[in-house]
Amino acid sequence: MQKFQIVKKPAYAIESVDNALQLILLLQERDTLRVNEAAERIGVAPSTAHRLLATLVYRGFALQDESRRYTAGPAIRGATRQGRLQDVVAVVHPHVERLAAAVGETVNLMARFGTGVRFLASVESTQLLRVGDRAGTVLPARLSSGGKAILATLDGEALRQLYTGRAAQLAGDQLGADEFSALQGELALVRSRGYALNLGRTEPDIAAMGRAVGQGRAWLALSISAPRSRSDVLERPETVAALASACDAAAAALEAAKLSSPH
Repeated sequence: MQKFQIVKKPAYAIESVDNALQLILLLQERDTLRVNEAAERIGVAPSTAHRLLATLVYRGFALQDESRRYTAGPAIRGATRQGRLQDVVAVVHPHVERLAAAVGETVNLMARFGTGVRFLASVESTQLLRVGDRAGTVLPARLSSGGKAILATLDGEALRQLYTGRAAQLAGDQLGADEFSALQGELALVRSRGYALNLGRTEPDIAAMGRAVGQGRAWLALSISAPRSRSDVLERPETVAALASACDAAAAALEAAKLSSPH
């Protein structure tokens, strides 16, 4: 006779942990998952479901697209997706190193996930006063230089879906009419000059310049980070040209490796 064990919910189960695990199972079962659907399935308020999903995004168990839908992240999809991100870093890293050597400041590779950007890799400046390794850091896309550079490649409807409406409100990302208009103005400036600046908006003592990698709708960016005391180096013509050249070279390398798309 085959022996088996009936697994029951433990009496000491921690509700928030159990809810998060239920969401992970849902993400494994479905192609996409919305906040309201998640809330209904696990029996919690939409705001609670959003907080749980946001935590899963932070830990790599979920990803979020422009329509506020959640999909399984690299921690769930395993080696294929995780390997893909590692492959992207491996392909782009030589270009990050060359740019850091050329400009003498810290250079970062980042990717956008929803309204945030995650730093995938950094090469630090060799100067005594420098910006440190940013790998693993998550910042709001609309404030960071690389994030703004990526957002500038989106069309108006995709941008509106990210920052207006009920889903954005639940996520805590909703912008008022004036804020959204100001963001649109910033992104128009980014498009016109080809790069974005962040002068102390995420951290008071750090300045950064970012540019999207690739043509059309981008998901990656390179940024140069420097102490505010050396922020003048960022907009020098030679720095701007070096960043543009590195982004073009990285895009070509990703295209050759068939890694130019996030999906």
